[in-house]
Amino acid sequence: MTERLDQPREIGYRVRLYYDPEAFGRFSERFARFLGTARFIVYMTVFVAVWLLWNLFAPVTFDPYPFIFLTLMLSLQASYAAPLILLAQNRQADRDRVQYEQDKTTAERNQAEIEYLTREIAALRMAIGEVATRDYIRSELQRLQEELGGEPARSCGAGSEDSR
Repeated sequence: MTERLDQPREIGYRVRLYYDPEAFGRFSERFARFLGTARFIVYMTVFVAVWLLWNLFAPVTFDPYPFIFLTLMLSLQASYAAPLILLAQNRQADRDRVQYEQDKTTAERNQAEIEYLTREIAALRMAIGEVATRDYIRSELQRLQEELGGEPARSCGAGSEDSR
């Protein structure tokens, strides 16, 4: 029976493949990490060299000179490797984006704290500027004593006291 486009489909059981995207992503990252190692290059070089030597010098060959089957195998490997590498890069980009946002938030919080501390230090400097120092009080007391007609009081070790 042909399906008609003017009627809804019958509800039937469909087989759907399920896979865990997180597990598949972790696999793709491990695979991409392996493809980027010198070990993979050595393994692939040995594999291709053995393939070529076998098919050139062995009495029984399965892939004669133009090596079409080898080309097919390498193309198949590349066709699976490219999307897995891209998936791994996308996952890394997502992690980098989250890390960037966290770093940005931390930097903003640190900047706000620095601005607050800068304002506090400025307020303390202004408050210290209004505080009477020992030298100022001593000079005012001496001036008042002179106005009242008394002699200025001498402090013993005035040089060492003034420097503090």
